[in-house]
Amino acid sequence: MQKIVPGRRPFIVRALGALASLPLLQACMGGAGGQARSAPAAPGSFDFGVVGDIPYTRAQEAEYLRVMQDINSRDLEFVAHIGDTMFDPRPYERDPSLARTPLTDENYAYVLGTFQSCRHPLVLTPGDNDWSDAVQFQKVKVDPLERLAKLRATFYPKGRSLGQRTMAVESQAQDPVYATYVENLTWAVRGLRFATLHIVGSNDNARTSMDEHKARQAAVIAWMRKAFAAAKAGGSLGLVLITHANPDFENRWTRSYASRYARSVRGAEAPKAPEATPYDPFLDALIEQMQGYDKPVLYVHGDTHIFRIGNPLMNPKTQRFFENLTRLETFGWPDSAWVRVTANPSNPHLFEIHPEYVRGNSANYKA
Repeated sequence: MQKIVPGRRPFIVRALGALASLPLLQACMGGAGGQARSAPAAPGSFDFGVVGDIPYTRAQEAEYLRVMQDINSRDLEFVAHIGDTMFDPRPYERDPSLARTPLTDENYAYVLGTFQSCRHPLVLTPGDNDWSDAVQFQKVKVDPLERLAKLRATFYPKGRSLGQRTMAVESQAQDPVYATYVENLTWAVRGLRFATLHIVGSNDNARTSMDEHKARQAAVIAWMRKAFAAAKAGGSLGLVLITHANPDFENRWTRSYASRYARSVRGAEAPKAPEATPYDPFLDALIEQMQGYDKPVLYVHGDTHIFRIGNPLMNPKTQRFFENLTRLETFGWPDSAWVRVTANPSNPHLFEIHPEYVRGNSANYKA
């Protein structure tokens, strides 16, 4: 769940991200609970699903069930959940009737059950609500690192995905140097490379444990570099990176771009200089990799709960956006929907993105 934290992502930067994606929206509107379907698939194309930042509350669990039912009705190669599978401890402690108790073994078991009900292979990349936000509890003491260990033991069977129909995955833990990081996964589908990267919202745990953050970030950067290398070596159609955090792409914009979009927000001004964030080393590494890669890259994330599509990252060499890098942020609480992505080799942009609004979950599609 995205939090407003002092010193973290000023309002103007968050607003810029939402506004910047609007002119670039290329989505094909999806079906309402399976009532509308896409045109017949092009030869060699396939679909996969993206969902995340859900379910938070007991009320949303019913909507989440409808989302999973709709996902199960589709022909998908796999489903990626981008993390935040449960509520933040702070609103829960204010009103425990709202949701299941966050970060308990029972809550993990509930989430695992929903994943195992998926008829497609399912992969999870963790969010901050899934472990690092344990420090937000005030009435009880919960150790985030102990919860992270439990999460790793629960959701990452060796060499396989979750779901009723599993698929083979490779884990970074196969490298003895990174044996802890079972959650960083990679796999390929019909010539397209995928990789999950364990980066979470709320400053990527840097405010709670800088040592943990730096070690995990080093592992993530190494894993991302390996994914780009594998995509190149294997002649991949492109690359899909799947993570939880919105990594503050806007901090790498020129002030000209930032000021232009700031004017679209009443009374807002762009900061004169971007603020440093814990995500900066990762963005530096991503920029480096993108400068040497010319095929399509899709960066899938959640965290800020705004469905959006666009070119989010600027190349400092050209001071223009990387045209072959597309951000897809999926829906999140309080919205209960999902995104279907078509990988279409006959499309030069490769990725065709379809928001899927589920009947009964939307004000536009009430049962």
